[in-house]
Amino acid sequence: MVSKNTFQMKNLCAFLPFQRCSLILIFLVLWSCKKTEDSQTPLNEDITKAHLLLGNPSNAQNNVSMPENYLLERPQFVLSYSKSRAIPNWVSWHLSKAWIGSSDRQDDFRPDENLPADWYAVRTSHYTGSGFDRGHNCPSADRTATVADNSATFLMTNIMPQSPDHNQGVWARLEEYCRTQVERGNELYIICGSYGTGGTGSNGFASTISEGRIAVPANIWKVIVILPEGKDDLNRITSSTRVIAVNIPNRQGVRNDSWGDYRLSVDDLERRTGLDLLSKIPQSVQSSLESKVDQGSTQ
Repeated sequence: MVSKNTFQMKNLCAFLPFQRCSLILIFLVLWSCKKTEDSQTPLNEDITKAHLLLGNPSNAQNNVSMPENYLLERPQFVLSYSKSRAIPNWVSWHLSKAWIGSSDRQDDFRPDENLPADWYAVRTSHYTGSGFDRGHNCPSADRTATVADNSATFLMTNIMPQSPDHNQGVWARLEEYCRTQVERGNELYIICGSYGTGGTGSNGFASTISEGRIAVPANIWKVIVILPEGKDDLNRITSSTRVIAVNIPNRQGVRNDSWGDYRLSVDDLERRTGLDLLSKIPQSVQSSLESKVDQGSTQ
């Protein structure tokens, strides 16, 4: 369909010399492309690098020789994937007002075509009847600026088997708290992941689902770095920056718990997971931040 602007410009060209008309049409095309690009991309940031601004926790690589630590980079988030477990090890993303909009939840769960073709392709039906939710690492509601952004969160490489009480209760409140921080004028750097084997869903305990092909994690964790809106984010992080680390068992019975009761230090979480979190923060600041347990408000 020809836009109203294009139609008007074509009419104008009828009264202009050919050369000038050509220049005007070229300008119009370039302007339209720029406008489309800006509407889909948060401004003033290299998106993929922003998601890993604080570091690559497992030194994941986009290399088939590393199937248990396989790096996938998307405009919406970056993750490390485990072939044998068929779930992400961790997912990392930047959250700011630029990512929040009015796009609807897409609910289009589907296999990720960016995985090697011979790897097991997890489908939404593989969770059906398992007793576990299709739990997002990067939440759907953190990516509502465009339909494409929201749809990306439903790729199965962003999904893990999550206890319904965990997913719909305590975890949902933590996710909402993060978005509340954005509403209050902050931007966040978030890393979410899971570890261990065996959780309790609505059908009881299970170590795997889908006939043993998808691992059920024992614990689900998240690290959140909160900064006031600004630029040069890495250099704005100080020993006073608020860092929240949470680690919650993947089981029923936690629906009404406060996520604040599950806080721990980043150092403690690193010992449990074997990851190197916040590795790009200068060492002196990193050591101070990682040793603390957050005591801030949970509301």
